[in-house]
Amino acid sequence: MKLEIARGLFLVTALAVATVAVAAWEEPGPVVFSHADQALQCPLPRLVKPQVDAKPDHDLLLLLFGLSQGTRGQS
Repeated sequence: MKLEIARGLFLVTALAVATVAVAAWEEPGPVVFSHADQALQCPLPRLVKPQVDAKPDHDLLLLLFGLSQGTRGQS
């Protein structure tokens, strides 16, 4: 195979790969939801009731406080 043909095939292949990569890279931008769009989103089941009796776990709060104190620098 001649060098010019090989270079041409390489260029075409590289452009095809770049085109596929650009097409796959396309991501949707940030979107602001409004109240009108909430009906289109995932609605909550009607049988779900909020939990009123939720109480904080004091051991977990103490652990989080200790971890936050440990990350503070020595001064």
